Amino acid sequence: MTDTARETYESLNIEPKPLRPHILAAATVVFGDDYYGGRRETINLSGFVQMNKWPMQGFKHTVDEDGTASFNLELISAPEVGIKGFSYTLNDRIQILSNPYLPNTGHIKQIVPGKNFPAEFYIRRFGILETSTMRLAHRGVIDVKGIVDGLPPYKTPLTSPFLGRPYGDQGEVMPAHNVVRGTNLPAAWYPSNDENEAVGNTPSAFFASSIGPCVSMLVDPSIIIQASTEAKIKVEVNGRTEEIELAGDYPLAAGAEILLFGPEKHDQGSGVLAQLARVALVGNSPALGGKVMLRASFFTVSGGQLGEGTEDSLSTLRYPGELHFDAHFELVTPSATLYAAAPVHLAGRLKDIEPAGTVLTADHADAALRTSGGDVRARLTGVQMKLADALVGSEAYVSA
Repeated sequence: MTDTARETYESLNIEPKPLRPHILAAATVVFGDDYYGGRRETINLSGFVQMNKWPMQGFKHTVDEDGTASFNLELISAPEVGIKGFSYTLNDRIQILSNPYLPNTGHIKQIVPGKNFPAEFYIRRFGILETSTMRLAHRGVIDVKGIVDGLPPYKTPLTSPFLGRPYGDQGEVMPAHNVVRGTNLPAAWYPSNDENEAVGNTPSAFFASSIGPCVSMLVDPSIIIQASTEAKIKVEVNGRTEEIELAGDYPLAAGAEILLFGPEKHDQGSGVLAQLARVALVGNSPALGGKVMLRASFFTVSGGQLGEGTEDSLSTLRYPGELHFDAHFELVTPSATLYAAAPVHLAGRLKDIEPAGTVLTADHADAALRTSGGDVRARLTGVQMKLADALVGSEAYVSA
């Protein structure tokens, strides 16, 4: 490539305004002061973040002597636009925020000098972890890195964050393009003072170096539905079938989150794609030892479709619309997290864009529920989910 053919990011004509994308994320958290003996839980998260960047005021575009171009950016996850999820261990919502006293800055940088993409994405992450009873901060910085192939670095709808399907809470991962993760974990989180400084020598939680290593991706849905949900599942344990009632409220980051992608948001032609992006439903199972939580896998996408598949825009959807998902479920129990070995096909009719009253039912379910070591502990033989009150819109603001 000659010097005259070298690219810089100036050729992209990037608008001088912030991006406000939806984010899907996961983090493996160890609760307590013992990293090796504490309760380990991978928590699915989502939310609405703001990315400030060049050519906004205060951000620079530079070209190194070797021709490598880069520009600065900043990631903000404030209280009203936080990244949130529901914790089985705490039975509470957790929210990941940016530390306002320590800017979360970084860059997009060419990997090959003179070629804009693929590029390195890097953020120095200073976080705050909030629950209804705790506010935690970490010492040092979490380096969040990944490879992106465009700007905005949106993940292709319904594609996996990893190259393959890991399961369990430990092991190595291979992220796909446009997926970023914490690279210098584990990190200890301590109680925070009013200046968001970690205090004391006894941590309250850790982010683990695991298959959920503070990993995230940006998506660009047309509509986001966050719905309180009730469910009934049937689980066969030791030859006996137990019906478990579960529930979750969306203000606690529980219930179900559904993403809809109109034809302008994907490259699969006509039709509206759907993703069951996050599920957190809690109930009680004597057969499995007590409190259980049904969740959707972060690592294997629960994809589907709304409507007839011929729509050329979201506005041409006819209601009631057929809603389908191939749902990949996990069941958290007191003794282990169990992973469904096969997807469950859920189907229902969405009466309009407000989902209250929509029932999603498995026409057939018979999936082994196995531990991360492969031991089969139960079978998932039935699923029915009923959506209730919901927050519907193009941005997922955090509920009060």
